[in-house]
Amino acid sequence: MSTIPLDYETLRLIWWLLLGVLLIGFAIMGGRDLGVGTLLPFAARTDAERRVLLNLIGPTWEGNQVWLILGGGAIFAAFPPLYAVSFSGFYLAMMVILVALILRPVGFKFRGKVEDKRWRSAWDWGLFIGGFVPALIMGVAVGNVLLGAPFHLDHTMRIFYTGNFFQLLTPFALLAGLVSVGMVVTHGAALLAGRTEGIIAERARSYGIWAGLATLVLFALGGVWISFMSGHVITSVIDPNAPINPLNKSVELVPGGWLNNYSTYPWMIAAPVLGFGGMALAVFGLAARRKWLAYLASSTGIFGIVSTAGLSIFPFFLPSSSVPNSGLTLWDSSSSHMTLFIMLLVTAFFLPIIVMYTGWVFRVMRGPVTSDSLGKNPNAY
Repeated sequence: MSTIPLDYETLRLIWWLLLGVLLIGFAIMGGRDLGVGTLLPFAARTDAERRVLLNLIGPTWEGNQVWLILGGGAIFAAFPPLYAVSFSGFYLAMMVILVALILRPVGFKFRGKVEDKRWRSAWDWGLFIGGFVPALIMGVAVGNVLLGAPFHLDHTMRIFYTGNFFQLLTPFALLAGLVSVGMVVTHGAALLAGRTEGIIAERARSYGIWAGLATLVLFALGGVWISFMSGHVITSVIDPNAPINPLNKSVELVPGGWLNNYSTYPWMIAAPVLGFGGMALAVFGLAARRKWLAYLASSTGIFGIVSTAGLSIFPFFLPSSSVPNSGLTLWDSSSSHMTLFIMLLVTAFFLPIIVMYTGWVFRVMRGPVTSDSLGKNPNAY
């Protein structure tokens, strides 16, 4: 008899929720940094203005990366087959993201080392790439999850990925990428509008309003597209407590199949409602100069948009476009019962510490960032 107080099905569901929390946490906390980086060459025109933006996110962006690292670690430890397929099949795409992200710490450190306009302008565009490219590629990755990735498993559980990087750049995946860029730019603009002053805040409001409107239109277009897209539907009986074996199921492609969950679980409609409502309220908050309303609303919008993708494909993690039966789901790609339980105990200890530390850091770093405040800070970038 098992001595673990939680059954396998419950632990799998808990880890599905925890993975969602980590990814949404990065989308909100790291997304604001990506958005500010994307806006850097546009919302700030002079060197003094750009230093304001850099010092707004400079003290906290590394801490915000923790959510991404934890998400990757959770996939590695809790869902090994998902880690194996995604980190090998999407290897080149992930290298592009990593190279772009590496430009951020290098840009922060080296931009101010030389008093030369061309030098600083080059690093400014490097920081723009470090914000725009990860947001775009991560959105493209979500689009490809909805489309299905070209991989299959043989009878020994070996993985065969048959696609390449350029096959990921389909029209629907690029649409998902633009939704991702739009929502983080709106979020970054809301942050700038709330914590800067003068012309920077005004430019941020303008860009944020347009980005928010674009996000609403693109998100709606994506929803219509998904309603006509073939979704993966499990047609065999699944035992949520069974050992992992992705091949022990039957899957069919059904037009509009990704919308089935909303019929089975009507409460899930709250996710797209929050996505649309949050982004619409963020646009209103920016237009009305209600700075913290805009920030909280854009955070809500991101929560809704990311949740919509996760709930739509549940229980799938990564469907297979080439051999649908090989698609990875929550019920057949997790670690063992004992592994999930031990990880849950560790997470229950460390995650509250991370949340409390993050809250303390943002409390210390609160307040507006201006050119005058930078002049009083010898450690400013």
